[in-house]
Amino acid sequence: LQRMWNDSTRTLYYQVGIGAGNAKTVGDHDLWRLPQADDTYGGSDPSDRYIRHRPVFEAGPSGSALSPNLAGRLAADFGLCAQLFGSSDPGLSASCLQDGEDVYALADTSPSGRLLTTAPFGFYPETQWRDDMELGATELAAAVGPGTRQAAYLAQAAQWAAGYLASRDQDTLNLYDVGGLAHYELARLMVSTGATSLAVTTGQLVGQLRAQLDGAVLTGAKDPFAFGYPWSASDTVSHGAGLSIMASEYDALTGTTSYARQAQGWMDNDLGANAWGVSFIVGDGTTFPHCLQHQVANLAGSTTGQPPVLAGAAVEGPTAHASRGRVAGMAACPSGGTDPYALFRGHGAVYRDDVQSFSTDEPALDLTAATPLAMAWLSAPGS
Repeated sequence: LQRMWNDSTRTLYYQVGIGAGNAKTVGDHDLWRLPQADDTYGGSDPSDRYIRHRPVFEAGPSGSALSPNLAGRLAADFGLCAQLFGSSDPGLSASCLQDGEDVYALADTSPSGRLLTTAPFGFYPETQWRDDMELGATELAAAVGPGTRQAAYLAQAAQWAAGYLASRDQDTLNLYDVGGLAHYELARLMVSTGATSLAVTTGQLVGQLRAQLDGAVLTGAKDPFAFGYPWSASDTVSHGAGLSIMASEYDALTGTTSYARQAQGWMDNDLGANAWGVSFIVGDGTTFPHCLQHQVANLAGSTTGQPPVLAGAAVEGPTAHASRGRVAGMAACPSGGTDPYALFRGHGAVYRDDVQSFSTDEPALDLTAATPLAMAWLSAPGS
């Protein structure tokens, strides 16, 4: 991340490579190959030039305002870096803190039109940003330590939290909405510092977690496996892990076990206690995805579930439609095109373990990110 932020010129580089091409240019999603093929791919063919020479995209001119979703999250990352390496690597810690404060200061807090996410925007159509700013201000507050700077960041974090609570654009913790993490971090810091007279109280933050958890419990009441998110929606696995995290956070903040059963149950769903009987975390359990829409896993890994597999990767999971579309070079998987999970379709939800089905079988870092935290909470509840 520090390589994507040039602090001396105040320039953010937000993306490497092109996701999808056009009539004149080929993008990453248009080809199926191993990464070592990129350097010479297509010879001198101009349509493949951005495969051979991957472009880096700037978020804007040097020193210009930054989309608040990117600024908030990046500031939070750098704030965490400053905290984690404060003792073991003070130089890195100080560099991260400086980067985080500079990024945060450039956030455009009155954005108009689409937020900057990726090119094209449709790949990641994020719309909420106050949660990102809340998380960024909170982690910077924790990083700078006691004093006027911490008080200022805490006040700003609380203001962003209040703005988030007043907005209608809310979701449980997932790749598009980090409110479920930001509220916990802010409430914990408010308690540890004794901060008061802020735009929100810890009770309001805890209440927001509880309201979203109760909504998920009501959703689960309609599902035979008590999953707290509609299986026919998108990013089901990510939402399940996010709900488990939020349940553990609530119990830690309140000193209770109010949602301990749900915290375990929502992860159980991700790990195989679901209508399809499959774990959506590769390598976890005895039955998990074999036919990932992932180029390295498909071409260099196993398509039978035997090692090597992309262990720990979370896939998209069930949704309303299993996508189709073969890209030249794909290793066919499953063999013969069979669909053993077709028998279990229902309530508008499908799951297909097929290399062609990016809507159900594509793994991603952002989808996977929540699962280690969810499992850490379940391994050491209350801590």
